[in-house]
Amino acid sequence: MQPAIDPVRAPSASTAKEAAAHLAALATPRGALGQLEELAIWLASCQDSCPPRPPANVRAIVLAGDHGVSTHGVSAYPREVTAAMVRAFHSGVAAVSVLAAQHDVHLRVLDIGVDADLSDLAGVTEHKVHRGSAPLHLTDALTADELDLAWTVGHTIAEQEIAAGAELLIFGDMGIGNTTPAAALIAAGLGLDADAVTGIGTGLDEVARQDKAALIDRALARVAERGTDPYERLKALGSADMAAAVSAMITAARAGVPVLLDGLISVAAATVAEDLAPGTIQWCRAGHRSTELAQSLALAKLGLTPILDLGMRLGEGSGAVAAVPLVRSAAAVASGTALLADLG
Repeated sequence: MQPAIDPVRAPSASTAKEAAAHLAALATPRGALGQLEELAIWLASCQDSCPPRPPANVRAIVLAGDHGVSTHGVSAYPREVTAAMVRAFHSGVAAVSVLAAQHDVHLRVLDIGVDADLSDLAGVTEHKVHRGSAPLHLTDALTADELDLAWTVGHTIAEQEIAAGAELLIFGDMGIGNTTPAAALIAAGLGLDADAVTGIGTGLDEVARQDKAALIDRALARVAERGTDPYERLKALGSADMAAAVSAMITAARAGVPVLLDGLISVAAATVAEDLAPGTIQWCRAGHRSTELAQSLALAKLGLTPILDLGMRLGEGSGAVAAVPLVRSAAAVASGTALLADLG
């Protein structure tokens, strides 16, 4: 059953106005700091503090899961890679692990729906929903009970991170085949056709990409008008890990904790979160632009300009983590730069 969700209150408009005035008074030419100014204003409004504080306690959570479509030719890699990568995150040797260590970001990996037994990894399976979703082009990816459980899991995860003092949250992803449900969610939510949202994922050639688009098209046709309801959209086209991310984003926004979005999977979750709880996206910024087609289309719809544009498509939360130093820099410049008036 879809939870009753009210709109999310906006970050402080008055503090945003105060921060804009403060930045305009700095000893820099007006607008010279570019996007750093917008980030500083956003952080100030989220913190209700001018000037904003550089977020020290940044926490990234990789939500891992397997997908029923992964055995239907939508990925260049086998399904078993998901579990192997979860072990790499846990060992600290995955790309996002390295970036998190470099930028002082607390990293946590959770098995939400991996089709493997990872119970030997401490804490990783404490929120497991199931062992993989169903193939979305043939049947709903989740049952109603699985979706309800994933929703509760996402809320709990966000509350745990907030209780740990999170000042900025990142929700990363891991799951072979996960660009397919993410693209399908964006297509259904934005009213786009399958070919417009289908990218190469882990490195498909054009023939395989077209097959993937045909699979998404079949899924969209199967779901039809149900896709206009965001909760039904999650059940039919999503996954447990993505549903948990949606719930976690809404929980964070409702608690006044800003979220830095990553690539396609993260942005797909954000589109559903905004549909379910309008106002959630005001607490979000885009860490980077993915090369996946659907992510840019969704960012445009959400009105978000990515901080980085480096041609990345790794997922894991890596692009968002790479953008953390710039978010901190925006706050540091706003709080530490002299006012022009003070220079006489």
